[in-house]
Amino acid sequence: MSSLRDDAPRFEAADTVIHPVNPAPVERHGRWVAKQGFPFLILSDPDKAVAKSYGAKGLIGISRTVFIVDRDGRIVFREAGMPADEKLLQAIAERNARR
Repeated sequence: MSSLRDDAPRFEAADTVIHPVNPAPVERHGRWVAKQGFPFLILSDPDKAVAKSYGAKGLIGISRTVFIVDRDGRIVFREAGMPADEKLLQAIAERNARR
């Protein structure tokens, strides 16, 4: 997530909001956000309902997956793992060009 932090101005320029989701408690996220200097909050999903609804729940736990959701709530990008920011920004640019 440090690359998202470092590239946050580029995502903002692309009219994009970053919302990481993690099953850890809110308190732990707050400490991590402060320590890492993230310009975004990490949303807590302790019962893993968001992970389940997005198909990111694996057999043993959560499978790191990146989604780009447009303003209409449609998933326009999905990839397991942590794709490079350039790939994410390209997907955002392509989506914005179709609007």
